[in-house]
Amino acid sequence: MSGCSVSVITPVFNGIGYMESCLRNVIEQQCAEAEHIVVDGGSRDGTVDVVRRYAEVYPHIRFVSEADRGQSDAMNKGVAMATGEIIGFLNVDDYYEPGVLLDIQALFQNMPEPTLLVGNCNVWDNEGRLWFVSQPAGIGLKNLLLGRHLEAFPMNSSAYFYHKSLHRKIGLFDTDEHFAMDLHFILKAVQAANVVYVDRILGNYRYLEGTKTYCDDVSGGNALRVAKITGLYRRRQPFYYRWYLAVLERMGR
Repeated sequence: MSGCSVSVITPVFNGIGYMESCLRNVIEQQCAEAEHIVVDGGSRDGTVDVVRRYAEVYPHIRFVSEADRGQSDAMNKGVAMATGEIIGFLNVDDYYEPGVLLDIQALFQNMPEPTLLVGNCNVWDNEGRLWFVSQPAGIGLKNLLLGRHLEAFPMNSSAYFYHKSLHRKIGLFDTDEHFAMDLHFILKAVQAANVVYVDRILGNYRYLEGTKTYCDDVSGGNALRVAKITGLYRRRQPFYYRWYLAVLERMGR
């Protein structure tokens, strides 16, 4: 099938427990025009050995392993290495539904640049049980700034893809941001891109105990951070839009 090329980027550090299944998941997509870029932060647990072994057999796998300044820095390296027109981020412990990359190619063929395409995502708990399905049908600046994240914010990057050219409009990821880089990205993207929601499951997110996101949620840090960042982006809007949001909030209460 001829279509838009896709770059799947996996930032990882000491991800030996999931690295092979992540590589296999992209291989099993059977998408000839997809590359898989693994950006390793200098793992010491054998992660790089797994990636190297697969890269020797599968030429679509490219990787770099070196110390970095955190996840945002790794993500920026992946974007710089990407040769595809479309970018997707796949964390090492997450995975795509079968056939997603071929479907993404087909969907993007008629999309204006830059487009952000968002779908649904299965969210799995620590015991491997389906917790809920994230369905961000309400994605858009208004709902994001109102804080309605369960219906507006994509839970995980395995369920959204976008034109690489979007970074020319919104910039790269802030290397000083180690927790909310995805929130900043989405808030910027919905203001600069053609946003499309598709009502189908694209990705799977493992919400695992002990991970950075889980610990941040349990500590309450995530909720405080979301409120602070949402407030920051609200203050950047014109007065009339801030007034509109305030009215909507009062009506919602």
